[in-house]
Amino acid sequence: MEDLVLQRKNLILQKWFQQLLETYPQETARFLLKEKDQFANPVGHSIYEGMKGLLEQLINGPDKEKLYASIEQMIKIRAVQEYSPSQAIGFVFMLKKVIREELAAEIRQVSCQDLLAFDSKIDEIGLLSFDIYAECRERVCQIRIDEMKNRTQRVVQRINMLVGYAGDEPEQDL
Repeated sequence: MEDLVLQRKNLILQKWFQQLLETYPQETARFLLKEKDQFANPVGHSIYEGMKGLLEQLINGPDKEKLYASIEQMIKIRAVQEYSPSQAIGFVFMLKKVIREELAAEIRQVSCQDLLAFDSKIDEIGLLSFDIYAECRERVCQIRIDEMKNRTQRVVQRINMLVGYAGDEPEQDL
């Protein structure tokens, strides 16, 4: 399977990227596809490069660090967007459909065991993507909590300055 995917890697990557773009609003998808400059379109560039790295790891055999980095590159973006977990990582499983459509004739010649083994690799990547998504969401939540604590602390300091509190008395929790 890996050799078959390698032969059509660029076309599979393009179709897979197109499928992922369909998860975005139409105007956003158009921009992410149209704008090729990585500085004008860092989100599209990061997602595309992450997908490219993930596909290369799938074909060449995974280097755990490179695979993690490729997935994280995409999931960080998806984790801060308002997607459900299944929507955020669903693009990984879209790869199965794209490969089956693109290699329909060739897959008939592949043994069932080879196809299942390849599908299992994609499933493992999907599970790893979910783990990374959960980590990213935890970080986002922690950042929000820390920001609320900082805002609250600044408000308390301002109130204390306004009422002339010098800090001689113990602070009371609000």
